[in-house]
Amino acid sequence: MKTSGLSKENFRPVYVAIGLLMLIVIAGTSGYILIEGFTFTEAFFMTIITISTVGFQEVHPLSEFGQFFTAFLIVISFGIFAYAVTTLTRYIVDGVLRNYLKDNKVKTRIEKLNNHVIVVGYGRNGKQAIMELKRHDFKVVIIDNNDLIIKAIREDADLLYIQGDATQDETLLDAKIDKAKALITALPNDADNLFVVLTAKTMNPEMTIISRASNFNSDRKLRSAGATNVIMPDKIGGQRMAKLVAQPDVIDFIEYIMLRESDGVHIEEISCKNISAQFTKKTIGEWSIRSTTGANIIGLKTADNNYIVNPSPDVKITDDNQIFVLGNPEQIGKLKKVLFESK
Repeated sequence: MKTSGLSKENFRPVYVAIGLLMLIVIAGTSGYILIEGFTFTEAFFMTIITISTVGFQEVHPLSEFGQFFTAFLIVISFGIFAYAVTTLTRYIVDGVLRNYLKDNKVKTRIEKLNNHVIVVGYGRNGKQAIMELKRHDFKVVIIDNNDLIIKAIREDADLLYIQGDATQDETLLDAKIDKAKALITALPNDADNLFVVLTAKTMNPEMTIISRASNFNSDRKLRSAGATNVIMPDKIGGQRMAKLVAQPDVIDFIEYIMLRESDGVHIEEISCKNISAQFTKKTIGEWSIRSTTGANIIGLKTADNNYIVNPSPDVKITDDNQIFVLGNPEQIGKLKKVLFESK
């Protein structure tokens, strides 16, 4: 769905074809009324059977001038009628009309979004990011400007998309950037990512922005432009390959937990903002989380953005902390119920 819309540019030939058909029908109907004195219905019917060349008999015998007019109408309408039929058929067969209807349906769904994530670029990094976001039940809007990629995206009824240039305000507005929770820009070109970050930060200063970068020098520029975090796939990949040589089992174990999620075990972040007051008065040891829920608190983030890994049992949790919990969905669900519903 390009921000300029399919309706004007892509459907211009359809509008021209329909306009020409209407013009020839009006001219033919008017001619038969004026020349032959036909009623409107008779003139309209005579015009239709003439321009479509179906070969039906005239509604009334034609005068000599009427015969010349009919011959003239056939000559000028034959090409127009063939052009109109061909154009309309092509738009139906090629799927332009279907895509237009699908794009409008997607646009309506996007209009209703709130607290969603915008992903710019549906390449390898973008696809992986979307898979992870959907696993965490985030609504995602994809922005891409490649016709082939958009064609592939349309085949998935669950994906929401905008076809357009993400560096343009109109494209981001169509993606409801003002209501978005976060934006991930995963374009292959660092300069394009920089423009997207600059544009997005101006339109929604409070939004989290994650950007991909290829060059090491781009990290500082992207952060200065407003990126909350900058991910460098090449750097991460190189570090991981080295770690697989130095500490292969550690990397496999972390990947086993973080990516493969065997038996549903994963790490989840929980805000302590609205936990029951009784827990803010106790230490982690006094919570007895492991024994009551089966989940483990493996880290926390303090109000001043410091991280404590494997916090000791005597650490007290405050309502401005974030805790990181390891467990399966059932265990984490029990933990949330205990933290937020206990009196």
